[in-house]
Amino acid sequence: MTRIFTLLLACAANLATANLTVANTPTTPKATGVQAASLLGGQRGSGQLYEVVDTQVWDVPDPKSGRDYQVFVALPASYEKEPSRRYPVLYVTDADYAFAMVKQIARRLNGHGPAIEDFILVGLSYSVGDHGMPSRRRDYTPTPNGPGSDVAKGVHGEGKLYLEYLKHSAMPFIAGKYRTDEARRLFLGHSYGGLLGAQALLTDPDMFAGYVLGSPSFWYDNKVMWSFEKRYAKSHKDLPAKVYLYVGEYEDMKPSDARYATRYNMVTDARYFEKTLKSRQYPSLQLKLDVLNDEDHLSVAPRGFTHGLKYLLPASPDNKS
Repeated sequence: MTRIFTLLLACAANLATANLTVANTPTTPKATGVQAASLLGGQRGSGQLYEVVDTQVWDVPDPKSGRDYQVFVALPASYEKEPSRRYPVLYVTDADYAFAMVKQIARRLNGHGPAIEDFILVGLSYSVGDHGMPSRRRDYTPTPNGPGSDVAKGVHGEGKLYLEYLKHSAMPFIAGKYRTDEARRLFLGHSYGGLLGAQALLTDPDMFAGYVLGSPSFWYDNKVMWSFEKRYAKSHKDLPAKVYLYVGEYEDMKPSDARYATRYNMVTDARYFEKTLKSRQYPSLQLKLDVLNDEDHLSVAPRGFTHGLKYLLPASPDNKS
């Protein structure tokens, strides 16, 4: 009896420090955390940290850079009920912000019957031990030439290295552990995350079949992404991808109106990107741009995520009510 009581105390101590629910036994890479729902009946209190239920956290380090990263995973409700089914898998950057949001948006979209397909959601963490901004400046940008005022704040330009980590470490781990449809890997990123997605699209488009590029920071390094686009077009006749691009109406500069941006013309850049890719007449490219009204860079993401999910993962007519 004393041993059982001791174990329960140990479990409670772990729960007080866990911030995400984890539903698997540790392996290598290992899971972190415990199953709060089964131990506490799904209830938490006494100042314990809030948890995102029905999620898992796994440590997946990068052997090349030596950095530690985590992946956050949410499985669809049908996953256990349909053991032979494979699912599209959506990788989202800036997981501290986007993972829980995308999970709940997907749940609500299907609240009155299927509006989007079930999918496996994978959140990509910042490097363990780093704050978000230094990690994303380094991992999500294509060149070391960050904005002048930001150069002293950290390293930039390791987007290629980070994409190699995704391709050779994170994605194989997910594919080996879950029933993913590897022909339907999808990407979602906002701001610098959208810039990283554009880099993947224009350097290794087979990494993902579909992309949500939210308010991409095309202004970065004097619009260096345009040179990526030109290099790709010079050596390729097709771009096999489905791309949803969104940006907020107020993300262009308009000095006479305080609602508008003060530094970058991101709407203009997004329209240029759309026009340029469409002018290439790639037969397999599907591309849609939405300029979302009454939104700015900080407000647009939830709405853009919603439209992006509906564009990349529409429920088949047979599944709609």
